Amino acid sequence: MTKAFALWMAIVGTIWTLLHLYIGRHLTVGLAGAPRVLVWAAVFAVAAAPLVAFVAARRGWMPRRAVVGWIGFTAMGLSSLLIVFFLVSDVLRLPVSPLTVLGLAAVVTVAGVLQARQPRVVRVRVPITDLPRDLEGFRIVQLSDLHVGPTLKRPFIERVVATANALDPDVVALTGDVADGFVPELRAEVAPLASLAARHGKFYVSGNHDYYWDASAWTREIERLGLSVLDHAHRMVRQGTARLLVAGVPDLSVPSDPATALRGAPASDVRVLLAHQPRSAFAARAAGFDLQLSGHTHGGQYFPFNLLVRLFEPFVAGLHRLESMWLYVSRGTGYWGPPLRLGAPPEITLIELTAA
Repeated sequence: MTKAFALWMAIVGTIWTLLHLYIGRHLTVGLAGAPRVLVWAAVFAVAAAPLVAFVAARRGWMPRRAVVGWIGFTAMGLSSLLIVFFLVSDVLRLPVSPLTVLGLAAVVTVAGVLQARQPRVVRVRVPITDLPRDLEGFRIVQLSDLHVGPTLKRPFIERVVATANALDPDVVALTGDVADGFVPELRAEVAPLASLAARHGKFYVSGNHDYYWDASAWTREIERLGLSVLDHAHRMVRQGTARLLVAGVPDLSVPSDPATALRGAPASDVRVLLAHQPRSAFAARAAGFDLQLSGHTHGGQYFPFNLLVRLFEPFVAGLHRLESMWLYVSRGTGYWGPPLRLGAPPEITLIELTAA
């Protein structure tokens, strides 16, 4: 465990524990004696569970880590909902009992767990000015934010790959955050990505989480699985007489410049940029791209954070127009942390180009 990670855990753990004092204060109203002690014990156990899961994932030392991960990160989701629900009830002075709030949070957690593991196919038609006839209907399947790790394993990736291949893509774009863990531990879990099939290529750019878990090692592993890593690089795709340029930049965790990805690029009819974070769109527009594909936001992942994320991100989900450029932001195919999705369903995106 690095000093930086230990410091991060100490700060986050302290804040997280204090928030659980707020939860415990509500749940123990009117209780005394043994029931009060048992509730407080349960509250602190729930508070500790995700911290244990984080440390176990980082150090790789705990037996049955999958069980630890499921318990810890589900508890994290339940706690976050309890904090929000109790806060809302306090601010609005709602006449609801602590048990009602607890029951509501539990129901929402179960619903979120069920939705999180069922990515749907989202079809998006992007109108491109002066699109050559040979690129009409060109199909890009975008996968993003898989976050293979404590609660997402090989069977999930196998289903995602089967769905992606069934869409008959011309190009597959994997826009970052492939895993939450180190390569030796997760190599077998991500292996089905090697079976992705596309007529003109499979491309990958890094996400911020890839840098938490040794980005260079993940880059080598992704290349070994047959995907081209676009690290300030580009590839030309030819279909008939038309030329489509696919470029990529690394995550904004490191220096990242869309213009650099075009250096030495030949003339093309359409320029597509793969960039993990939507914030790259402003530089991509200035560099002359026609379309940027991004992820990162998860669309907020679950209620009510899918509403709050709009305070911090300029683009949260869906198709956006920036003058002459289009930006599509995927809600992500997997999830991070709590295995929950609610109000921001996971997706496998089929981008189809069409003439404007």
